[in-house]
This record gives sequence, C-alpha cells and structure tokens, in this order.
Amino acid sequence: MTLRLSILDQSPIPAGGAPAEALIATLQLARSAEGLGYHRFWVAEHHGAAGFAGTAPEIMVASLLENTRRLRIGSGGVLLPRYEPRKVAEVFHVLGALHPGRVDLGIGRAGGIARDFPRRFAEVIDLLGKPYPGYIPPTVWLLGAGSGSARLAGALGTRYAFAHFLSPQLSTAALDAFHGSSTLQAPTQSALAVRVVVADTEAKAQELTAGFLLWRSRKDLGHNEPFPSPATVRSNSWTAEEDARVGHSSRQLVAGTPHQVKAALIGLARAHQVDEIIVNTLTHDPVDRLRSYELLAEAFPLAPKAQVSAAVMPQCRNAVTPTQPRRTSAARSGGMLRGALFTPPFRKPFRPRLSWARWRFR
Repeated sequence: MTLRLSILDQSPIPAGGAPAEALIATLQLARSAEGLGYHRFWVAEHHGAAGFAGTAPEIMVASLLENTRRLRIGSGGVLLPRYEPRKVAEVFHVLGALHPGRVDLGIGRAGGIARDFPRRFAEVIDLLGKPYPGYIPPTVWLLGAGSGSARLAGALGTRYAFAHFLSPQLSTAALDAFHGSSTLQAPTQSALAVRVVVADTEAKAQELTAGFLLWRSRKDLGHNEPFPSPATVRSNSWTAEEDARVGHSSRQLVAGTPHQVKAALIGLARAHQVDEIIVNTLTHDPVDRLRSYELLAEAFPLAPKAQVSAAVMPQCRNAVTPTQPRRTSAARSGGMLRGALFTPPFRKPFRPRLSWARWRFR
C-alpha cells in the first residue's frame, strides 16, 4: 500500500528552554520535513501547558507557509469553541488566498462548551466559500477522539483525523463510523495521528521513550512541566503513582527501530483503512526529534536519500540550548547533544521495560 506520512508538531518546550526557542525549532523542523518528503505539517493549539509553546496555530501556519515551498501546512487544530466561526474562516480564507492549494484547516472541539459545535463547524465550512481564480479554499479536517466527531465529519463531507495518541482503544470504532457516513470521494479521506519515537537502536528508543513517559505520567498526576532532560529521567526515582501511569501511556505510543516502527504503522493503517499517518514525536532534544523523523523517512522511504541542510541543524541546536556557546562548531555541538546528555547509560530504580511488539498494532 502507498502510505502518506505527515507531521503534527506541538512545539515542545524542554526543561531549561524557552517557548520562543521551541517555536523557532518548529519552523526549522518544517523546513527539514519538506526536504525529507513528508506530505503535510500541522501545528497544534495548547493553552496553559508548560510543555507546549503553540498557543496560536494560525500565526504559526502563516510563518510556516512563508518558510516552505511544497509542504501542505495546517492547524491540528484550531479549537473552535474558543472563537467566532467567522473569524476562523476569515483568517484561513486569507491564508488560502496567499498560498492556494497548500492550506489545511484542522478544527477541534475541545477548549470550551461544544453543545452547538456542529452548527459552528458547518458555518466555518460555508464561510470559507467556493474556489475561484487565485483562491483554493483550505481543506477542512475535523479532529477527534471519538465516534461522534467521526460521524459529524462524514455527514458534512470533511476529512477526519483520529487522535490515536489520545484514545487508541476508540480508534477502530471511530474510523468505522466515519467511513460508514462519509460523503467524500477523494482518495485520502481520513488519517490516524500516532505518537511515535524512532531511534537507531532499541536501547536509544527506550531511553527517549522513558523521557516521554515520565513527562506524561507527571502531567496526568497534575504536574504541568516542560519536558524533562535525560539527566532528570536517569536520576528519577519513580513513584508508585508514576509507575501506574506507564502502562496506560505506553499504549498510546509506537516506538523502536525504523524497521519496527514502519511495520507497526503499516499495520495500523491497514487495520483502520487509512492511507495517511500523522506522526507526532515528543523528545527533550529537538535533535532527537529530527533524527526520529529522518529515520522514519528513510525507512519508507519518502524521498530518495533526502538530506537535511547543514545550515538548519546548527541553528536548531543553538536555538534550544541557550547555555551552549553560540560559536560552538556544528560538529562539536552535535557531540555535546548526542553524547554528553545521554551518558552515563540510563539507570534508575525503575526502568520501564516496554514491549515493542505490544505497541505495534494498537
């Protein structure tokens, strides 16, 4: 099967970093993703989240469009209960006029009272209007984690993206509901958003996964924090409450080597009858995040040996490591980021031992 891969980025803030640096890292990641052959690049909307910097996806979408050429760019998504439908439609109408054929409007129903959400969603679609010379309306997606949003998307003829990384146990029922009610005839109608970590080795993937699991466990327990550093993860003494959250959080994740993750994503796509996977990767270090996307692009492959521009990577490193000297060479800074932060080996009283096979076909 031909499987499209796209990216959802949430502008994660690493411990010791700043929101502005996380946003710059997102822009640089999008430029790299375009060279790697990814199909689309979405940014999310979060408020009051110490771990995420993206609070205004429409602003990020505009900047991303100006910094890329081919990539489809969009929101994943605008939280419609917070805004007037007309304002959302007008903002994306302008973006569609400036960048015809490249804009996605992903809409979510979180962020407020959603009892009149179907009416508001339909109003946005209507206000975006029909295509005319010089204007192609943004492609509208409804984002959801349940069957209700899936049926609404199908009834209104929009595309649907299911948040597997939030509710993997509901994914089959939701996508079945969408496919059963969809009025679309386009080849790509639905997508599955999956949280993924790819590394050169299983040991490295497990190390990166432990950082995500610690952050997620603490967040679930009410601790709103940036993403912990590898040193923090290695020295952490896992509490019983954190330990209890690991099993739940690991079910939301696909992690491993490129071969393992590729097989898992193909399996998920076939099981859910989608031909697009939207990948979301969260790590403390943006270099590891980019490496995960590089390995995934090579595994499918998305583009023939696409290489990231050497000019992008040093900027990315400097942007998110404010204590690093600005004149440090790219080679030396790469050694610092890839070596010093991850040695000595990951050891702690509790080490999550997660089954790679168990994650593959959730």
